[in-house]
Amino acid sequence: MTGAVHDTYVAALQHDSAGLPADARRVGVVRKPTSWFHGAVDENRPELGPPPDLLEEFQALEEEFKVQGMCEEGAHNGAWDEVDFEERYRAHLESEAARAEVEELLDLLDSGTDVALVCYENTDDKRCHRTALREHLEERL
Repeated sequence: MTGAVHDTYVAALQHDSAGLPADARRVGVVRKPTSWFHGAVDENRPELGPPPDLLEEFQALEEEFKVQGMCEEGAHNGAWDEVDFEERYRAHLESEAARAEVEELLDLLDSGTDVALVCYENTDDKRCHRTALREHLEERL
């Protein structure tokens, strides 16, 4: 029986509102986790975070949009579209380092383990690489 892929954000875990199966393996997918992030996940896989150059370009444009008066969600999603974030992140998943991490997660899932991908972003109003990663894993199952 194959495990299921879930995704959530760290604040939902901290407030016990993520709605995950109790035995789901909580896998962080951030480049630079904080100390408190580590306490909320079972492990972190930095190679599955967005590549640094993409993240820097995205964050700079998001800030620029905020300075221009856009709301936080509008700036975030506008920058996401402008830098082709999802397409570039999916290309990153094909890199050697990321591909190895994807294969390890697929092995966990194939063994029947539920996996919950975790980062910082609440996806109610904002887009996130975590969703693209979940979809990528589901496509490969």
